Amino acid sequence: MSELKPANIGIRTRIFQIIFESDTPVAKGFDVLLALLIFTSVGVVMLDSVPAYHERFGTLFYRLEWVITILFTIELALRIYCLEKPWLYLKGFYGIIDVLAVLPVWLMLIFPGAQTLVVFRLLRTLRLFRVLEMMALVGQGKLLLDALKRSRGQILLFLFSVLMLITIFSTILYLIEPAEAGFTSIPKSIYWGIVTLTTVGYGDITPVTSWGQFISVMIMLTGYSIIALPAGVFSAEVIRTLRDERYSKEACPGCGKNQHERDAKYCKYCGTWLNEETADPKNLAPGSD
Repeated sequence: MSELKPANIGIRTRIFQIIFESDTPVAKGFDVLLALLIFTSVGVVMLDSVPAYHERFGTLFYRLEWVITILFTIELALRIYCLEKPWLYLKGFYGIIDVLAVLPVWLMLIFPGAQTLVVFRLLRTLRLFRVLEMMALVGQGKLLLDALKRSRGQILLFLFSVLMLITIFSTILYLIEPAEAGFTSIPKSIYWGIVTLTTVGYGDITPVTSWGQFISVMIMLTGYSIIALPAGVFSAEVIRTLRDERYSKEACPGCGKNQHERDAKYCKYCGTWLNEETADPKNLAPGSD
């Protein structure tokens, strides 16, 4: 049987290769065009929210939004057309995002009150994750997610400890500060404690007693001391993940040391052949019997 030539590929297969793959120039161009449309759509939504721009360019924004919506609708229809089981795609994360990206604009034609749903157009930014995935640019993102998963226990313990500290100090402030200062309840005091610890300092609630001000200073100094701790834990896990991807944990059969690169054939410390299953006298370290 002769090999299948590109000319013999069906239209559905061609559409699938362009939309769902990115290993051809046409598919890569489609991904770039899709990303530009997403950025343009989000820019239109943001600029249209500015009263001065809406009054001056409202008609242009309206027309651009409809052009972009029609293009996204055609793209969604093509995705459904080239899939054998489109309902599985529509039930998935990207399918739901694709529907929400176009549905609000079409609903405006049927229900006048659906203008409030137009904000869902900003969900089109989530479609960039698929574009990046098609362009094979999510490897670094996966690395960060793996590091976040490995450090989640330490970060959760840190957040729990900080929350307990804030609750204690905030309760003390609630007891010693007058209600006129804004400390009308413990939850309100906890809000003040979080704002103070993070050194944001809105100033809407301010202690007026000497002890309250002293505790505020202690909380602010504590915030400066520990606010960067989660970032350090996460950075350490990122370095650990990078090291685990590059180096193997298997020990050398000659000297017992590890941390060899995964594609290494010989031990960098003693020169012993690392693969015991295929080792032979010719591959042993120099001078060994």
